[in-house]
Amino acid sequence: MERNLRKERIGVVVSNKMEKTIVVAVARKVKHPIYGKFVNKTTKFVAESLDDTCREGDTVRIMETRPLSKTKRWRLVQIIERAK
Repeated sequence: MERNLRKERIGVVVSNKMEKTIVVAVARKVKHPIYGKFVNKTTKFVAESLDDTCREGDTVRIMETRPLSKTKRWRLVQIIERAK
């Protein structure tokens, strides 16, 4: 049986205060429909981090997964860059 492709996002960890859970902010640029200016939009994703090694400011890759709790639908794939 073949699985569908899972969405992946790259973002910055903004909170690691929960147990085995991180909050990742993913920023994107969107063109304003009327004025044409590019505006920064941010979306926060709650992700599962079983090893609990992420710190705030880390750049991470997360992947879509089945619902793990009320708000958790993503899981940590890798830590791309550690916070300075």
